[in-house]
Amino acid sequence: MRLALTGLLLPLLLAAETALAVEQFGYRVVDRKPQPADHYVQGLQIVDGHLYVSLGEYGKSRLLRYRFDDGALDAGIRLDPRLFAEGLTVVGDRIYQLTWKNRALLVYNRDDFSKRQWFPLPGEGWGLTDDGTQLIYSDGTHRLHFMDPETGHISHSLPVTEGGLPLKGRLNELEWIDGKIWANIMLSDRIVVIDPGSGEVTASIDLAGLRPRETLQDINKVLNGIAHNPADGGLWVTGKYWPWIFRIELVPSTPTQP
Repeated sequence: MRLALTGLLLPLLLAAETALAVEQFGYRVVDRKPQPADHYVQGLQIVDGHLYVSLGEYGKSRLLRYRFDDGALDAGIRLDPRLFAEGLTVVGDRIYQLTWKNRALLVYNRDDFSKRQWFPLPGEGWGLTDDGTQLIYSDGTHRLHFMDPETGHISHSLPVTEGGLPLKGRLNELEWIDGKIWANIMLSDRIVVIDPGSGEVTASIDLAGLRPRETLQDINKVLNGIAHNPADGGLWVTGKYWPWIFRIELVPSTPTQP
């Protein structure tokens, strides 16, 4: 009986291991664009040839829009100094911008950045993206929350797992790319790719070495910003106080053995 059970369980265990396997990637830089080195980047998105940027810190938080081709500033506003801005996403004619500890999601008209309304949050706001139908935001834990963009109602929360266990690390800036959620891991050089249905991490991207030399001595100047350009499929990343935004391509890699 023991042999029979072993023979039965082994294929199931192998199948489970395969299902939980996480693809590993490195990167290569294929282009870069300058950005102001005083940009404390908290949110990043490319829409219709424009780069939308959310900048954080109390007294310095802003919402900006640049022409992506030449980097010219197209529009911008400063937030109330009592607000600390976090992630952003653009849906239709609206811009959504998270705040950190203020428990508020700000909503603007996309054309002129005028304030439209705000939605309360049950906790902190960190990263923000959307799947075309729902807003998806992180709160500094391993969970993602799905919200109705019209009402602010949170439909459900999704725990993110890796290898079947809760993800180690805090989810920060987010981007929706080809049906998956890409997320920076706070205070690391790592991006993970998440299945929005199961919450399982399907890929891990190691961006070690990308951080500009002049930022290495400051723990705050970390990787934080992912933007997918729908026009050409380009993948752009940056960080807090980085003087560059980099276009990268993924390169398959083998995880380092302990």
